[in-house]
Amino acid sequence: MNIQIKNFEQLSTQELYVIIRLRNEIFVVEQNCLYQDADNKDLAAYHVMIKSDDALLAYARVLPPGISYPEVSIGRVACDKSARGKGLGQKIMEQSLSFIKSEFGSCTIRIGAQTYLNDFYKSLGFENEGRPYLEDGIEHIEMLKRV
Repeated sequence: MNIQIKNFEQLSTQELYVIIRLRNEIFVVEQNCLYQDADNKDLAAYHVMIKSDDALLAYARVLPPGISYPEVSIGRVACDKSARGKGLGQKIMEQSLSFIKSEFGSCTIRIGAQTYLNDFYKSLGFENEGRPYLEDGIEHIEMLKRV
C-alpha cells in the first residue's frame, strides 16, 4: 500500500477516472444519492489516495479555505468495499490531517459529516457544530477540528 497526495494537475487521466468511479460507486450507487459529483471543486483540491498497485482503496479530498467553507475542509471520504474493516478510513483521515497541518499550518478544519459517522469523526478530534441537516437526502452535521 502506498499513499499519494496530488493536486488536480498532477493526476493522470487514469487516476482521475478511478477516483470518480469510486466516488460514484459509493455516494451515488451504494447510498442511492443523486447529486452532481463534478462540482468544480476537484480543480482546487488535493486528492489523498491510498493505493495498492493501481487499485484505489481509500480516498479523501482536501479543499483549501474559501472553496467549500471559510476554513480548510475534507470531503468525499471513501473506502472501496473490498478494503473496508481494515482501518483505511482512519488512515486516510490521519494522512489528510497531517497534510493539512504541513500545507496550511495551524488552522481550523470544517467537514460536513454524515451523522452516522459522528463517533468516527469525534475519535479524530472533530466536534459537532450546529444542528443536523439534510443534504441530498442524507442527514449530515458540520464538525470542526483545530490542528
